[in-house]
Amino acid sequence: MPREPVAIIGATGALGHGLALRLGRAGVPIAVGSRSAERAEQAVEKLRERVPEATFEPCENAEAVRRGGVVVLCVPFRNQSENLANLRDHLREGQLLIDATVPLAAAVGGRATRVLGVPQGSAAQQAAEMVPDGVRVVAALHTISAATLGDLDHSLDEDVLICGDRKADKREAAELIGAIPGLRCVDAGRLEVARIVESLTALLISINARHKTHAGIRITGLPDELWPPPSSS
Repeated sequence: MPREPVAIIGATGALGHGLALRLGRAGVPIAVGSRSAERAEQAVEKLRERVPEATFEPCENAEAVRRGGVVVLCVPFRNQSENLANLRDHLREGQLLIDATVPLAAAVGGRATRVLGVPQGSAAQQAAEMVPDGVRVVAALHTISAATLGDLDHSLDEDVLICGDRKADKREAAELIGAIPGLRCVDAGRLEVARIVESLTALLISINARHKTHAGIRITGLPDELWPPPSSS
């Protein structure tokens, strides 16, 4: 369990709020980040109503990042660059940034079932280009429904696909996300694969619209032990 709070940037949005609820209920302390201190306070009030035993701290984004050992970016694609630019002086070497951004066309007035082209290849690769040297970036949480996360009466049973260039970084993200009962983390490959994983959000939005549900992803045929201990040799 993290000793430092986990900073959730965009915790006032649906995905960030649901993630804060689930992690908070699992005993993870959360620094609830927002551009506005007032909105952060309001978000924490709602979170405490749902999970009164959890530890939630309201913070402006910069303060949340300074407090957090791990930072989770849960903002719309149109706000990703602005947030990372504003946080560049507060992110520090050694921090892990979990990027959940999806470049949906809805960010620029298009359809949510279409994905925008990103020059770097994916939103996660754009994040990796923007953060200071030494900040580790992985991509995750693109296929988890915000509505499902936010419904604490709903039992989760799905996989989280994690992309990153270093196994240790993906393992750290998996240990955090795996603290939420019902979520199994799967190593999906290098960070460049995030362009494929991010597009699955658009696919699921299309499926959900047709079937009036909140579908998730489950990968079959995997070994029982997905995250074996690192070799000591």
